[in-house]
Amino acid sequence: MTAESHTFLFADLAGFTALTEAHGDSDAADLVGEFFADVRSLLARHGAEEIKTIGDALMIRCERADSAIALALAVVAEVGQRTGLPSVRVGINTGPAVERDGDWFGSAVNVAARISAAATGGQVLLSRATAEAAGASGPDRASLDLPGHDEVRLVERGRRELRNVSEAVVLYEASCQSSRSAQGLAIDPVCRMSVDPAYAAGVLRHAGVEYHFCSLACAERFAAAPERYAADAIP
Repeated sequence: MTAESHTFLFADLAGFTALTEAHGDSDAADLVGEFFADVRSLLARHGAEEIKTIGDALMIRCERADSAIALALAVVAEVGQRTGLPSVRVGINTGPAVERDGDWFGSAVNVAARISAAATGGQVLLSRATAEAAGASGPDRASLDLPGHDEVRLVERGRRELRNVSEAVVLYEASCQSSRSAQGLAIDPVCRMSVDPAYAAGVLRHAGVEYHFCSLACAERFAAAPERYAADAIP
């Protein structure tokens, strides 16, 4: 029997390891719980179902590819804009899979997880299979009409080699006006938490770049060893 096609979405917190190191296991676990609750509140309106959690990641299944992209954009725009939460990244793939005891198995699931790992904070990445299943049209599949989302863009990000995936996967980045504005938040370079610059607990300059911090503790850690954090920071 041929497995039916489904769309799978993985959403997690970028920089979660840094968050745990900076704020401790208990606070990090509390933030993950808040993240899960926020994402779960969006599932019903997009016809999506939660499959399971894996660490700080949620695995979600959607019957429709366009619904999965709409959900991913909502996660980045609505959950990712929250000050005090690390930036969110999402990966999506469409393909055949089989269900066993409430879980789903197949290469489509594995590729979705790898795509999520390839995304950066505030980014929604999806496979060509998902773009096609969602009805993307226009030059290079750059146009996508999603109800409730204005100015949805799909930009090809090239062919990517993914870990434990035999063939390279062509990836697209999806964004809309609200998800692009979410990327404007500052990122604490120590714990990788999203920070509204207007409400930052501290601000420091290093090598001509201004950094914003969620807490004085993070600002103090940065001040003690700026070279450790500045190289990979997103000011």
